[in-house]
Amino acid sequence: MKKQFLLAIAMASTAVVFSQSRKEDSIYVRENYTKVEKLIPMRDGKKLFTAIYMPKDQKQKYPVLLNRTPYTVAPYGEDKYKTSLGNFPAEMREGFIFVYQDVRGKWMSEGEFEDVRPALKPGQKGIDESTDTYDTLEWLSKNLKNYNQKAGVYGISYPGFYSTTTLVNSHPTLKAVSPQAPVTNWYLGDDFHHKGAMFLNDAFMFMISFGVPRPEPITPDKGPKRFVPPAKEMYKFFLEAGSNKELKDKYMGTNIKFFNDMYAHPDYDQFWKDRNILPHLTQVKPAVMVVGGFFDAEDAYGTFETYKAIEKQNPKANNILVAGPWFHGGWVRGDGKQFGDIKFDHPTSIDYQQNLELPFFNYHLKGKGQFKGGEANIFITGSNQWKTFDTWPPKNTETKQLYFQPNGKLSFDKVQRTDSWDEYVSDPNKPVPHQDGVQTSRTREYMIDDQRFASKRPDVMVYQTDALQEDITLTGPVINHLFVSTTGTDADYVVKVIDVYPETEADFNGKTMAGYQMLVRGEIMRGKYRNGFDKPEAFQPGFVTKVNYEMPDIAHTFKKGHRIMIQVQNSWFPLADRNPQKFMNIYEATSADFQKATHRIFHDVNNPTSVEVSVLKEK
Repeated sequence: MKKQFLLAIAMASTAVVFSQSRKEDSIYVRENYTKVEKLIPMRDGKKLFTAIYMPKDQKQKYPVLLNRTPYTVAPYGEDKYKTSLGNFPAEMREGFIFVYQDVRGKWMSEGEFEDVRPALKPGQKGIDESTDTYDTLEWLSKNLKNYNQKAGVYGISYPGFYSTTTLVNSHPTLKAVSPQAPVTNWYLGDDFHHKGAMFLNDAFMFMISFGVPRPEPITPDKGPKRFVPPAKEMYKFFLEAGSNKELKDKYMGTNIKFFNDMYAHPDYDQFWKDRNILPHLTQVKPAVMVVGGFFDAEDAYGTFETYKAIEKQNPKANNILVAGPWFHGGWVRGDGKQFGDIKFDHPTSIDYQQNLELPFFNYHLKGKGQFKGGEANIFITGSNQWKTFDTWPPKNTETKQLYFQPNGKLSFDKVQRTDSWDEYVSDPNKPVPHQDGVQTSRTREYMIDDQRFASKRPDVMVYQTDALQEDITLTGPVINHLFVSTTGTDADYVVKVIDVYPETEADFNGKTMAGYQMLVRGEIMRGKYRNGFDKPEAFQPGFVTKVNYEMPDIAHTFKKGHRIMIQVQNSWFPLADRNPQKFMNIYEATSADFQKATHRIFHDVNNPTSVEVSVLKEK
């Protein structure tokens, strides 16, 4: 009781300090900035609503920091101010001209909104997000006073996508861009789809309000209201709602355009390929700093793929990567000392703000100070230390295979048996939950949570090493090489890489950490896309089939005395939609289509299921 009382006092004190800090920030904005609102014309005549916060001190010239968003630049009215500017207070106090813009077709901007609007093809006339940014920067260049003619763009998540698009045919004044957790590919790995499987919870709960059509400019008070499901527990709500089709028909109908588009394009066809910004990232001229979190539930994929695409297509570009132990936007939301049950021994977010983002914009936009960021600035969890690398993934690694073994073993040694498999039954009507306990929403902590609840289920296969005799650091992507069979004609496969703590681990924040199973990386693959996301293929029941797929990058040290565990399962609900386990268009399935299937995971000399990892060599 005393411990709980002291904890409550500490939390209350923190809340008071935080509230006071926000009040001070709000006062600072009003005392040091003048706000103006403009409708900036685009090349097709549409006007985009833009709020501009200009420093009152006119003795010097300032660079622009532009943030383009579909989430509203509120509050509206030149006498109504944001309570803070930029990504964090130190940035606001440094002195920039902060510009916020409602993107085309959202809130108070004119035009028609289109989700992840396709980029124009070379020579194609028209508008896209790149031209809208260009026209905005052109207007600012000609109309702002005390502007030093150097602009930066930043944004997290969807605004991260708009940041990325500025790199295409960029405006001459654009000198520095920071796409942060950028939406990049809504089919292969960000937000609403992962490897062909719809991320049901996120797609539905987001689009049911965000996707409501807006016939004319509106302010948030007149916008769509938050959806309240009839069952508070998300697992119960989505299970009772039935199939994807039944869920949509009951709660969305034909009102949400993008949801309709998802259902109309189940495969990776031209609709989705047109919405992939990565091939357009050529001839990149501004300095780029791509930022993201290893434990980002929304856009970990986009962070690494954006950085890699720029590197590959622009070998001489000034392009760097920052990746830390963060949830979505965690690098500017909190101090980053811990996430969920895991502590990091560093205020990682403060480290980033002080040593990377602020110096990056100061150097490139003001010519101030030095920017000492490395090519890849990576926080390695487990060992809890920042590292810089000359490339990402690092070159100083050794590729190894973690082979599945009989009796739930896992080893770097290839299995020698000629006949070996594990067999179990998966029932989509009793799917494996993605998180323990009663969840009223998809929490961000699921990315790093204890997996002991899953390892106890008969439809989750568990493989783990002996206790490690030395530290092992894994960096870069993880590639799964599965040899499997099913009695059905389709199946999803979820692979999870887990750090198992020793039984001697001390408790933390009241949590039993002895034997803790920390999720390091998990990812799903819709099996029918194993040979290409644009060409689904049925499984032949009972035949051994290869399913290979890559998971987003990791940077984690498995400490001496810990174990590496791999879990494999066929559902991850309601994070991902359920596979009926029969070959069909899942968006047309009804509840009657869901069927049990018997699965096998093979681990013999001819069918060596393994997980490919890159082991960092210590210098």
